[in-house]
Amino acid sequence: MYAWIKKWLFRLDPEKAHEWTVKGLEAVQHSSALLWLMHRAYDWKDPRLAVSCCQMNFDNPVGLAAGFDKHARVYPALAALGFGFVEVGTLTPRPQPGNPQPRLYRLPEDEALINRMGFNNSGVIQAGAHFSDLPRPNIPIGVNLGKNKHTPQEQAAADYRMGLRALYRHGDYFVVNVSSPNTAGLRDLQHTEALYRLLSDVLGEREVMREETGEVRPVFLKVAPDLTDEQLNEIVQIGLGLGIDGLIAVNTTLARDGLKSAHQQETGGLSGRPLRERAVEVIRHLYRSTEGRVPIIGVGGIFTGEDAYATIRAGATLVQVYTGMIYRGPSIVKSINRELIRLMERDGLHSIQEAVGLDT
Repeated sequence: MYAWIKKWLFRLDPEKAHEWTVKGLEAVQHSSALLWLMHRAYDWKDPRLAVSCCQMNFDNPVGLAAGFDKHARVYPALAALGFGFVEVGTLTPRPQPGNPQPRLYRLPEDEALINRMGFNNSGVIQAGAHFSDLPRPNIPIGVNLGKNKHTPQEQAAADYRMGLRALYRHGDYFVVNVSSPNTAGLRDLQHTEALYRLLSDVLGEREVMREETGEVRPVFLKVAPDLTDEQLNEIVQIGLGLGIDGLIAVNTTLARDGLKSAHQQETGGLSGRPLRERAVEVIRHLYRSTEGRVPIIGVGGIFTGEDAYATIRAGATLVQVYTGMIYRGPSIVKSINRELIRLMERDGLHSIQEAVGLDT
C-alpha cells in the first residue's frame, strides 16, 4: 500500500506532504479505534530486542529521530507504529517560523533528503500544552532542544536551560542539539570552550530540576558528522568530564560526495543513505574514545535491519530512523526489528544488547 501512497506523496511539495502526514496522524490519534488498529498492524515485540539504557526501558532499539514531530503534536500516533522511542523537536524557547521556503528537498536517486528548515517550531510553551493534553504512550519520549535563531551566542545556554526547565516534567530524556547546520553559528557551540560552558549550564539546570522534582532526566549531546577525530575526542573529553549521560551520532551533513540528484547543491543538511558510512565511522570512533562508558544513539542512513545491526555493532545502544521512513514507509520499524532477530539468531546472540560494539 505504501508504494502507492508514496507515489502520490512524492508528487507533492515535500513540506506539504509532511504537513498532510502529520494531520493524518493527528486524526488517527483522536480515534481510539484507529490507534488500536495501527498498533495491531505495526507493533511487533520480541523480548530479545528489549534495551535498558539510562534507567529507561525500551521494547526495541529503533526510535524516531527529531525533526518529524517538531511541535510534539503526534507522538502518540507515532508510538503506535512500533517505535521503541520517539524524539520530538527541535524545540526552542520562543516560537519561530524557520528559514524561508522552499527548504526541504527529496533526492530519490540517492534515497536522501536535504533540509534547511531552521528549527521551525511552536516553542516550548505550546509543546508543554500538547504534552499535557495528549495521551502518554508507554515508550520513552525524548525532547530535542535548540536555541532561537536571534539569540546571541553568548546567551545560548539560557535558551537550552529554559527549554529543559519548561519541559523537564514531560520528557524522558533531553538532547542538546548544537550540531544542526541550518541555524547560523550553532555548530560553533561544539567548540571546546563554548561547549564546556553550555553543557556546564545545562547540567547545572538539570541538577536544579532534580532537586525540585526528585527525578533525574538523562541529557544527551547530538554531534555533527563533519567533525574531525580530534574534535570528536575533545567533545568526548568535555562530555565525560562534566557527566553527560550519552551521545547521539550523527546530525545531518554538509558533505555532498557521490550524489546523483539534481538537488544535490541545495544548501542545508543532507540525511539518508549517503550518510550511513560516515555515521558508522563516527559511532565507532566515539565508542572507542568513551570505552563504551556512555550509551550512543546511532542515526544516519538506517533503512534496513542490516543497517541498524551494523550501527549497533559499531557501538550504538539504540538507533533512530527518519529519512528511511520517508522512503520505506510506516512498516520500517517492524521490518527492521524482524531482521534484527534474524541477524541475532545467525550470530548466536540472545539479546540485542550483546551486539553493542561487537565490531569495535
